[in-house]
Amino acid sequence: MGSQGKTILALVTLVIVLIIVGFLVWLLVAYNGLVSKQQDVYAQWAQVENQYQRKIDLIPQLVNVTSQYTEFEKTTISNITALRSQWQNASGVDQRIDVVNQLDQNIYAIRFTYENYPYLQSIGLVSGLMDSVEGTENRIAVERLRFNDSVRVYNTQIRKVPDNLVANSFGFREFKYYDPFPGGPGP
Repeated sequence: MGSQGKTILALVTLVIVLIIVGFLVWLLVAYNGLVSKQQDVYAQWAQVENQYQRKIDLIPQLVNVTSQYTEFEKTTISNITALRSQWQNASGVDQRIDVVNQLDQNIYAIRFTYENYPYLQSIGLVSGLMDSVEGTENRIAVERLRFNDSVRVYNTQIRKVPDNLVANSFGFREFKYYDPFPGGPGP
């Protein structure tokens, strides 16, 4: 074998090594890219669950506070109404003084609560409950959108040639989209 044959053999060997190295680099990059996109999907789903957990934790607490305060208001209004009737039916000054004292205590309780805790008014609490639930629903919708976007990016990548060869070889499978209405339009 002459020097020209050795040069051709060296070039062929170099080309084969470069092809192998190029293939291994592509394989490594494709695999790591798929792993990264897969982890993005998992992380985004964790955000969806995080917002659902917020909703699950938030609603009972707010409903409990609202119902407790609504009961306080209802009891106080009932007491004031009953005391008003007692005042109208009182036969003497002493009875009316007792009724007025009780009435003043109930009115003071309401005024004290409203002045010191204005956020505890039941209408405000119900409104706050609805605002919190609406805010949580909006957060859930945003996180579901982000999750579905991550799924779309990942699913597209594992179906593209040549990354689909890596995906199939290493067991990467498509994720399902979050569909709040199963059976609706979708892929």
